[in-house]
Amino acid sequence: MRIRGLFFSLFVLGSSLAVAEEVLPKAFVDGNGPGWKALGEKDFVDVNGDEETWVFKDGIIFCTGKPIGVIRSKQEYTNFELVYEWCHRKSAGNSGSFVWVPEEALVDLPPNKLPSGGIEVQVLDHGYATRFKERTGKDSDWFTTNGDVFAVGKSTMKPFEPISPNGRRSFPRKNLSKGVDQWNHYYVRAINGEVRLWVNGEEVSGGNECNPRSGYLCLEAEGSPVEFRNLRIRQLP
Repeated sequence: MRIRGLFFSLFVLGSSLAVAEEVLPKAFVDGNGPGWKALGEKDFVDVNGDEETWVFKDGIIFCTGKPIGVIRSKQEYTNFELVYEWCHRKSAGNSGSFVWVPEEALVDLPPNKLPSGGIEVQVLDHGYATRFKERTGKDSDWFTTNGDVFAVGKSTMKPFEPISPNGRRSFPRKNLSKGVDQWNHYYVRAINGEVRLWVNGEEVSGGNECNPRSGYLCLEAEGSPVEFRNLRIRQLP
């Protein structure tokens, strides 16, 4: 009886540890608490959009998506945590945020161009993958619609697995993004050249050995209406 009890206790302990390991990556961070700061219109500068491209109103950042381009933060950041919510207003919408964008990638950037540096945290609607399959007759193997993280231009990053076939993108371990007209929550942690992304409360993708590992934050317009809200940042040592 004692041996049975011991085995049962070990089984329960092992099961509990397994459950704990499964829930470990989950972290729904809302950006409230000591050190957190809300980001609004006064914290951003337009880089290459029109007057109508980005509108800050009633706590929401409205983006028409046209022309393609970005707005950037007024200041540069190195180590930080960032939270925001996003919602596509059209199927197959494409957008994203950039971290650690170097100044030279933004200077004199013309309309309909994106920065040639930084780490992109992609914001892509599921309809984009559907449209790709309708056009090509096959599923995409070079992007997903659930939170890819990748270096652009001259920037570099060693992506976490699973990795895209070309070796440049960190694909999400789970498909957690919601579809068009639904709000999604992103929590981005960028520390010492490492970027990690949580989608709707669970860690899914990222990378390390990023270069550069300091720079501007950017929000992206890429042809389709998208909205952002509840942008908050906390700088870290």
